[in-house]
Amino acid sequence: MSGDLGHFGPESVSWRVHREVTVLFGGARALLMQAAHPLVIAGARQTGFYERNPWRRLQRTLLLTYTLTFGSRSEADAAARRINEVHERVKGVDPVTGLAYDGLDPELLLYVHACLVDSALLFEEKTVGELDDAGRQRFHEEQMLAASMLLVPRQTIPPTVPELRRYLDGVVGAGILRATDSALRVASLFEDPPADAEWRPVLRIVSKLAFGTLPAPVRELYGHAMPPHRRAAMAATFAALRRVRPMLPERYRYIAPYQDRLAALRGRTTGYTQRARRRAGIRLDETRSIGG
Repeated sequence: MSGDLGHFGPESVSWRVHREVTVLFGGARALLMQAAHPLVIAGARQTGFYERNPWRRLQRTLLLTYTLTFGSRSEADAAARRINEVHERVKGVDPVTGLAYDGLDPELLLYVHACLVDSALLFEEKTVGELDDAGRQRFHEEQMLAASMLLVPRQTIPPTVPELRRYLDGVVGAGILRATDSALRVASLFEDPPADAEWRPVLRIVSKLAFGTLPAPVRELYGHAMPPHRRAAMAATFAALRRVRPMLPERYRYIAPYQDRLAALRGRTTGYTQRARRRAGIRLDETRSIGG
């Protein structure tokens, strides 16, 4: 296998984790946790993320984010610049809390990053189960590079997976999270997906898993109870996904950006990534690397 392997490459734990469709499901949990932070969702609201065609905008964000993992170095650096340029323009005062927010606030960036890493590791454990403690730590350390590309100060990131989870517990316990109208709008994307959402029937299952795996205080903010029968149903669903996953064809088991990149490194072209970027209106200037 030859060519530009990007910042991570096929031997990385980041590729192993992020290629899984069932780990992608964990992104819904991460988004719900992020939306519960009033300053994070205030910034998203300023960009119009959830007001104008939110599903298409969510897909666009996913394409950029997955480019960090599966893109060439120049593609990944260009995607990071696009994300950072959006964040640079996000500034204001949150009308709910009266607090100022800034898209480049290191504390907010760290929280967003921690939600993503924690959710990916949780859904890997529940639906794949291939990583041991060392593998989870390696994933965490690899993702510090992705975080630094998105301007999260590396020294602020808790150095181990248990410390990262304790950090999140601290944010949850601090009392700042709340179910604002904007957070509830995000929740409705998964509870009642729009008609144009891909995999709409699957998203209803994803919604149940996302809400069910939230930290209890966050789940309660969204008004989702977890009585014993729902907890048992969720455990059965996870067990079924973990059992069925190895039997699925790769085109259903792995996300398209991974399959596209792997094909390119093997000398084949599928064109999926370029077509998806065009549909989403994404153009990446690949002539400069970060810091260049």
